[in-house]
Amino acid sequence: MPSDSRHRFERPSLRKRATAINNKQDQLTAELFSRRIVNSEPQELVTSNSFNEALAAHISEGLGVSQGSTTQVIVPRSTPELLAEIASVWDLHPVLVDDIYHANQRAKVERYDDVLFVVLKSAVYIDATEEVEFNEFHLLMKDDVLVIICQGDRFIDGTPIPADTSEVQSYFTNESRSWSKDHELLTLGPEALMFRLLDTVVDGYFPVLDGLQDDKDGIERQVFSGDPAAAERIYLLSQEVIDVLHNSTYLNRLTQALGNGAAKYAIPDDLRAYLDDVTDHLTRVLAEAGELREALSQILNVNSTLVAQRQNEDMKKISGWAAILFAPTLVGAIYGMNFDDMPELHWAFGYPMALGLMLGLGVVLYVVFRVKKWM
Repeated sequence: MPSDSRHRFERPSLRKRATAINNKQDQLTAELFSRRIVNSEPQELVTSNSFNEALAAHISEGLGVSQGSTTQVIVPRSTPELLAEIASVWDLHPVLVDDIYHANQRAKVERYDDVLFVVLKSAVYIDATEEVEFNEFHLLMKDDVLVIICQGDRFIDGTPIPADTSEVQSYFTNESRSWSKDHELLTLGPEALMFRLLDTVVDGYFPVLDGLQDDKDGIERQVFSGDPAAAERIYLLSQEVIDVLHNSTYLNRLTQALGNGAAKYAIPDDLRAYLDDVTDHLTRVLAEAGELREALSQILNVNSTLVAQRQNEDMKKISGWAAILFAPTLVGAIYGMNFDDMPELHWAFGYPMALGLMLGLGVVLYVVFRVKKWM
C-alpha cells in the first residue's frame, strides 16, 4: 500500500486492550470540530469536513491572529485524505507526515521547523476486566493553531467518542469543558492549551493507579486465603503496572524536553510554572507506579512461600500415609513367601496374628504422625 494511503485504523494491535475501531467508521466522512479561544473565552464550536474549512471559518469571523488567542481543531476520527490535507496545507516535514499516519508510538515531543509535534498517551482503568486501556493523541501546533488528532475511541479525558455529531458537539459545549478555570492560563496562547491537555492526561493516571491499588489489595486477600488462582492474577496485574510505568516514564521525558525548550523558545514564566506543576504530578505517578510494582513483587514472593509451605504439608501427609501403608505391606510380603519352615506358618492363629500386626503397626504409625503434626 502506498505510504500516502496508510491509515491509523490499519495499525496492528500492540496488546489485547488496544482499542478496536468499528469498520463502519472507515466509510464515514471525517468531521473536524474547531473553535477559537480569544482572551481566554471559547467562541462558537464549528463543525467542518476539511481542514481548510476549519481554519477559514474562524478567519472569516474576523478573529484573525491576536496575541493570546488560539484556534483549537479536534479530529475525533481521521481519514487518510484528511491527514494528507493537513500535511499539504501546513507543508509538513516528510518524517512528521509518516508519524501522523501511524499510531502506537511512545509519548514524545519533536519540532519540525515551525511545527511542534507531541504524542500523548492517556490511560483509563477498565474495572470489569482489571485492565488499563491506553489511548494515543497527536498534537500539531503551528502559529496560533493547535490540532488534536484522536487515535483511539476516547477523548483525552477518557470519555468515549460518540458516533453522533450532535453528541460530540454537546461534549465540547458542556459547561465542565468550557475552560472556566483556565482563563488566565489560556491567555498565554496555544502552548498553554497544549500544557492543559498534558495535565489532563497526567491527572488521568491517578484513577488508574487507584484501580490497580484496589486490585492489589484484593490479590493480597486472595493470596492469604490460599486461592491457587492468585499467582496468575499477580502476573496479569504486574503487566498492567509495568505498562503504566513505561508510559508515564515516556511522559516524564516529554515534560523534561518541553522544560528544556522553554528557555530556547521564550516560554513565559507562568507557563513554565504550570509545566513544573505537571511534572510534579507526573513524579507522583511514577513513584506510586514504582511502589505498586515493588509491592506486587513482594506479594509474588509471599505467594511462592505460602505455596511451598502448603506443598511441604502435603508432602508430609503423603509420606505419612505411604509409611502407614508400607508397614502392613511388609508383613504381608513376608508371610506371603512360599517357604515350608516359617514361624507360625501352620498355627491356627497365624492369620489373625498377621492381620493384627498389620493393623497395629498402621495405628501406631498414625498416632506417631499425628503427634508430630504430619497428619
